[in-house]
Amino acid sequence: MNLALYGHDGDWIAVDCGMMIRQDLPDSPLQVPSLDTPQALGIAPRALIITHGHEDHIGAAAWLWPQWGCPIHATPLAAGLLRAKFTEQGLSSDAIHIIDPGEALETGPFTLRYLPLTHSIPESCALLIAAGEHRVLHTGDWKLDPEPLIGPPVSASLFRALAPVDLVVGDSTNAPLPGHSRSEGEVARALESTLTQCAGRVVVSCFASNLARVLAIALAAERCGRRVSLMGRSMERMVGVARGLGYLDEMPPLVPVRDLGYLPPEEVLVIATGSQGEPRAALSRLAMGRHPSFELMAGDTVIFSAKAIPGNEPLIERLKQGLRRLEVTLWDEFNHPELHASGHPAQEELRTFYGWVRPRHLLPVHGEPSHQRAHQALAQRLGIQAPLTPTNGDMIRLDAGGLTLEARHPQRPCIVSQNAVTPLPGLAAEQGSPRHGTLYLALPVASTGGGWTRIGRLMLDAHRMRQLDEDAFIDWLDERLDGLAAETLPELRQALQPLIIAWLGEHLRQLPDVHLQLLAVETPLFDASH
Repeated sequence: MNLALYGHDGDWIAVDCGMMIRQDLPDSPLQVPSLDTPQALGIAPRALIITHGHEDHIGAAAWLWPQWGCPIHATPLAAGLLRAKFTEQGLSSDAIHIIDPGEALETGPFTLRYLPLTHSIPESCALLIAAGEHRVLHTGDWKLDPEPLIGPPVSASLFRALAPVDLVVGDSTNAPLPGHSRSEGEVARALESTLTQCAGRVVVSCFASNLARVLAIALAAERCGRRVSLMGRSMERMVGVARGLGYLDEMPPLVPVRDLGYLPPEEVLVIATGSQGEPRAALSRLAMGRHPSFELMAGDTVIFSAKAIPGNEPLIERLKQGLRRLEVTLWDEFNHPELHASGHPAQEELRTFYGWVRPRHLLPVHGEPSHQRAHQALAQRLGIQAPLTPTNGDMIRLDAGGLTLEARHPQRPCIVSQNAVTPLPGLAAEQGSPRHGTLYLALPVASTGGGWTRIGRLMLDAHRMRQLDEDAFIDWLDERLDGLAAETLPELRQALQPLIIAWLGEHLRQLPDVHLQLLAVETPLFDASH
């Protein structure tokens, strides 16, 4: 749910405007950033700058941009996706301006240059932001892919020419992992090898935005004598926008899903949405036998060419159980990890990149707190100053003295409900009162099989409330989590809510308004194996 604000001498810009899916709430609604703090501080960005077209970087723009009304700058693919979103919401897309990777723009005191980096979507760019005497490199999401399939590899000379930069605001997602992330070229060869071993019809599920993967699957299918079809609205939209920009000229002709029944099974390959177990996505409908034009049968193969997003494991396992009942062969990240590649840099890539740009300071962002801390430690080993691991709502100053945490502003969750952005009601809203303060809790958890356990630190922000004994609360919370037998995040939330309210009622004279967010994270064992 990326949204960064950069200010200099009273002027501001926003970088990215993304959303997240709240798996711990009924119907898994969208959560978008709160604009309460910028509005309270009088911050109105003069421009919105988009680094790439993933939903966690553009998904909230149609909901929040109307409060700004500023120009939006994005590369062609991200701009095309944004325009489609604006049209759906009945908004004019006149404010969306296209900028090509490598180009520069000026807005107020800021000069920005788009610097192409490889990622799991084309046209992902870092931003070199210059204002006053400072130069900040905002990396966005990236990796060093020597064989990206779509677009060129990263230019080392381009980034060496930037050195030294004052600050890198950098991607921490894979910072705990040694080595180098797998290349899309490697995945393409593994997919083709896999297809030669498959009998019957094949369904490959991946993220619609990973156009290199979609192209690799289609080309591998063609070489193996299979015809290609797309299944899922987001897949069809993404491929349509990309084709209009010339990214998929090599893609073989597509067969409409309704015509697949006329083909022999060994000539069929479907690229489908739904790798994360989304109940309404194409793959879930196939698993339940509810697709009007296509039916999976015993002997067919389903390939998951995507890694489980933390929090989606129960949904994905339920989907796989449905597929197993159909006697379908499954290939996934556990029995065949070579069928997927992360879009984020592991430790060797971080070392290489920082050797190029030679940052004086690092602000580790993205990922979980443990990922930020691993990134911080790596930077410090390289002699880069990294004194902070920021959380949402932190106001951080960069000046000649380095990085300083100026203030911490608790962020109230905002949910998209009935075509409007509304604050998420607190757990104790019907019992407590904002006059008695607000408590924001972000609790990272992992399932242990018989219960749940906290992974990493509890992120706790108390606002205008009586002092809370945090150590006692955390000890109590860890004990309760261990005994809660809930299969999903919504069930865990339902079980935990009354317990938290009761504990606070016993230990505080006045009950605050409590906002709880559960975050499912990978266990250390899971990380170590991948």
